[in-house]
Amino acid sequence: MGSSASSSANRVSPEFAQVFRAHAAPDGWMSFAEFMALALFDPKVGYYSRKSARIGYAAGTDFFTASTSGPVFGELVAAACTDLLGSVDPGDFEFVELGAETEAGVLAGVAHGFGRVRTVRLGTAIELRGKCVVFSNELFDAQPFNRFVHVNGGWVEIGVALVDGALIEVRKTVKAPAALPKKAEPGYVIDAPLQARDLLIRIAEQPWSGIFVACDYGKSWHELSTCLPQGTARAYYRHTQSNALLAQPGEQDLTCHICWDWLVESLIQHGFEHCGVVSQEMFFIRHAGAYIATAAEADAARFSQRKQSLMQLLHPAQLGQRFQVLHAKRA
Repeated sequence: MGSSASSSANRVSPEFAQVFRAHAAPDGWMSFAEFMALALFDPKVGYYSRKSARIGYAAGTDFFTASTSGPVFGELVAAACTDLLGSVDPGDFEFVELGAETEAGVLAGVAHGFGRVRTVRLGTAIELRGKCVVFSNELFDAQPFNRFVHVNGGWVEIGVALVDGALIEVRKTVKAPAALPKKAEPGYVIDAPLQARDLLIRIAEQPWSGIFVACDYGKSWHELSTCLPQGTARAYYRHTQSNALLAQPGEQDLTCHICWDWLVESLIQHGFEHCGVVSQEMFFIRHAGAYIATAAEADAARFSQRKQSLMQLLHPAQLGQRFQVLHAKRA
């Protein structure tokens, strides 16, 4: 194993140190995915276990998502999912939102034709059956990921250890996943979203039919394995993005780009058809065009909150191109 120098910026609280030591291997090492699971989801010290607000524009929040735009996002989602269902009655389908930020979910206060709406909070067991519209917004990028670096002709895993009360990066020789490329430039880093793929498989293998829609941000495997030598892992704290992944664990969000190719392949293997990944802008223009036209016409003479939200969600310079949408259908 090799380690980087300790940094005072990565010092942890006594509570986090206790949890870390309880989960680390006998040699004190922990994969980055295991560390991220603690830092985000541990019931005592995890970021997503905090009671304070994380999303929005208020003081103390760390980032914003499409759901920050209010009911407009839910209206777009309802219109697009209804369009994807085609000629069948949406009243026969249960709308299930996975990883919902709130109990009410994205369709709170939104008129829709679905027979039932159910939210599954982040970290809660997922159970799907029958006819469903399965939707998620930034669920897959929230899953723990493993980090690998190419050294001396092979892949080494980047993990974490706790030394003198501070977290440090530790590299360890392990059996690398078969998905990693055989060749890479020295020092090339891949942040491998393996658990995001595993989550999709758990979703797809359950006995349900209907449509699947996931709004998230990701790259192709070609991009991740050849075009991004520093990896895609990053931290968000107070609306500031950084590479300080080990700083203030439990107080900042951690994420990386998901691999769209892996998710599409998993859906196809489980009987899904018409799988596609497009920009958020293109998805809503294609499948919620009538709603967009009606909203624009209603507010044509004024710059309303709804028009501002639509611009934020659809404009290429804002969320329109930053996010993509994976959608598929299973009869």
